[in-house]
Amino acid sequence: MRRIELQPTEPFRPSFINRTGAFNADALMAATRIVQDVRERGDEELRALTEKFDGVKVESFRVPDEAFDRAFEEVNPETLEALQHAAAQIREFHQRQVQQSWMFAREDGAIVGAKVTPIDSVGIYVPGGRALYPSSVLMNAIPASVAGVRRIACVTPPTKDGNVDAAILVACKLGGVSEVYTVGGAQAVAALAYGTDSIPAVDKITGPGNAYVAAAKKVVSGDVGIDMIAGPSEVCVVADESADPSLVAIDLMAQAEHDPLAACYLVCGSNDYADAVEAAIAGHVAHSPRAEITMASLDGQGLIVVVNDMEQAIQAVNVIAPEHLELHVRDAMEYLGAIRNAGAIFLGEWTPEAVGDYVAGPNHTLPTGGTARYASPLSVDEFVKKSSIIQYSSKALQNDSRSVMRIAMHEGLWAHAQSVALRMQAMEQPAEACEGAGDKERFDG
Repeated sequence: MRRIELQPTEPFRPSFINRTGAFNADALMAATRIVQDVRERGDEELRALTEKFDGVKVESFRVPDEAFDRAFEEVNPETLEALQHAAAQIREFHQRQVQQSWMFAREDGAIVGAKVTPIDSVGIYVPGGRALYPSSVLMNAIPASVAGVRRIACVTPPTKDGNVDAAILVACKLGGVSEVYTVGGAQAVAALAYGTDSIPAVDKITGPGNAYVAAAKKVVSGDVGIDMIAGPSEVCVVADESADPSLVAIDLMAQAEHDPLAACYLVCGSNDYADAVEAAIAGHVAHSPRAEITMASLDGQGLIVVVNDMEQAIQAVNVIAPEHLELHVRDAMEYLGAIRNAGAIFLGEWTPEAVGDYVAGPNHTLPTGGTARYASPLSVDEFVKKSSIIQYSSKALQNDSRSVMRIAMHEGLWAHAQSVALRMQAMEQPAEACEGAGDKERFDG
């Protein structure tokens, strides 16, 4: 792993980070072309692209209802139990995020508030390829279900036999997904965004994917809502001398094994400790079935930052703004208040990032690429929209009329001011309540 040793009081700088973006120009060009082709040719193009990229001929994209029943019989009973346990805790956590509509009345009779309404339909993208992710189904579908979304559709690449992994179908059922389609890649995003004969369009698309999926989400954004454009996964582990190097090593590897582009950061207090962690990685990786991916990530994207104290360590963390942050230090809770930028924060030696991926409850769809500076984890809020509520009494309008008309005059919007002035006249208020509000020349001048 690349190593940086900071001098006392030297700040960690963004230029020290060598991040890979969510997608590149080639992916964006390819995704733009695919989206347009699917938009024009619909199912015909979906079938052609599925055969080209997945090697599967698909006649009917929708998974039949009976496949869900078979899935519960086919999935390993221990896996089923684990998914049920995860689903219960994810649901419990997200139920605490639910917001209610609200209103309040001012003394002058004006009523203002917000109406919270679930989005009508959502499409969830579930990756295939190097690994299968039923956990991603739960993390996207359950918040949507809790929010009250009526239609939750899932798209996922078909397996080589043209089916969908049984665990993914089980997770769909547990999460409240109403329909599943065997299509992946940028073409699946296009189908969700614009609809085809087989796949009705949705209002919002969520879920992670490869560079082409991320690029396609960018292309369709605006025509439909999206959650975020997720880049490669990241972890930052802050370790003091009390942290077991072997545990720190395996926690870094747990992120590195996702993808050769996954970014792993170790922030520690000495070169000797960094050496111990790297030695532990060498020991662990000999037993990993994903050793090649893991080492490609650590060698290409890994970074060790040697700091002088915890203040310097926290400053580095806030610049990195990692997707996942592990505080593998004594009294980890004491430092929580100083962390400003992180997608999910894991406190103490008994909290590996893996619990957050699967069962802890908080969402594992997190801001990547430093976007934790301004973005948040996926939540129930992503699946609702809010409408403002305003009702004025005559007294409230009278109280606010002068301010409304003055601002309208300043902005040159005659009808805005008139809409208030005429109501004031209807209440038999003096027209000079805001002198010149109804005078067209005042605006023309």
